[in-house]
Amino acid sequence: MMTTGLLPEGFHDRLPPHADAAAAVEARVLEAARLHGYERVDPPLAEHADGLSSRLKDGALTDAVRFVDPVSQRTLAIRPDMTAQIARIAATRMGHHPRPVRLSYAGPVLRLRADQLAPAREWRQIGCELIGRDSVAAAAEVVGVAVESLSAAGASGLSIDFTLPDLVETLAAGPLPVAADQIEPLRSALDAKDAGAVATLAPAYLPLVEAAGPFDAAVARLRAFDAKGVLASRLDALSAIAVSLGDRVALTLDPTERHGFEYQSWLGFSLFVAGASREVGRGGTYMIVGAEGEEPATGFSLYADAIVATAGAVERRRLFLPPGTPVADGAAMRAAGWVTVAALEADDTPQAQLCTHLWKDGVAQPV
Repeated sequence: MMTTGLLPEGFHDRLPPHADAAAAVEARVLEAARLHGYERVDPPLAEHADGLSSRLKDGALTDAVRFVDPVSQRTLAIRPDMTAQIARIAATRMGHHPRPVRLSYAGPVLRLRADQLAPAREWRQIGCELIGRDSVAAAAEVVGVAVESLSAAGASGLSIDFTLPDLVETLAAGPLPVAADQIEPLRSALDAKDAGAVATLAPAYLPLVEAAGPFDAAVARLRAFDAKGVLASRLDALSAIAVSLGDRVALTLDPTERHGFEYQSWLGFSLFVAGASREVGRGGTYMIVGAEGEEPATGFSLYADAIVATAGAVERRRLFLPPGTPVADGAAMRAAGWVTVAALEADDTPQAQLCTHLWKDGVAQPV
């Protein structure tokens, strides 16, 4: 029976050369992380839904595809994000390990639904988690590893947008009290930069609507707003992280950004590269739930497909080996980094094998 080859909405095949390019991005990111001491773990695609949802503080499984396991009759969930699985491994299988634990990972994730800006429901997620610390030093290390990983993957024009996910709670519990039932509406209004709603809910928070922008100017505005110094430690921490990055990356600050940072604590950040219409990764500090209570952590996640998409046309460099080419010649060229494609028939051609070069007279010649 003939099939159409159509895939469900939000799914797509990764074809050559893009699948190779995405795999190369993944390998380079993981190698950059390994050089900083992050060791790889590989959790399963699905887990018990209740266990997966319990590992991150405030971490719900609203985006998870669930199904009943025919063996155990328990509800399983296909991971929509790998961070909760790393939290489980750190809290259980590696609970005895001295802190901090540095772990890296890569694998597919599946989401129940997508949004208009990111219509894919299946992604290949790559990341690092530093379990046991959410200090300034830990955050600076993780942000630095994220930057090095993107550079190793071939990305350019790097920029980071920082946010302070617990900003409203911190102010509401101190100098700018807000009724408990008004905190979530206020956070949503600030996230949407809805000055009218903010003015109705809590006029004292209006300066935060204009506080976003280039890093130095935004920090200065926040310091001026923070007359009682409640935010001083957070702003000092952000400045220390910025200093650690030097001039390798452009920095901005949007202190009230909340979308995508629902379970982060004092720090969140989005990663951007040249050519990308939206972020290619996110990270921050958060709390995991273990056998002995909550534990701090810091990490980031990247998406290989989003990084590859910024490269435009993916380069192919394939060397065609005509019939009769000595085996040693092909081996030498592969050792030199070439992809070789050997002719299997006498009438085979470089064009038919999508080759960019031809091995002729001992030289790789452009086709």
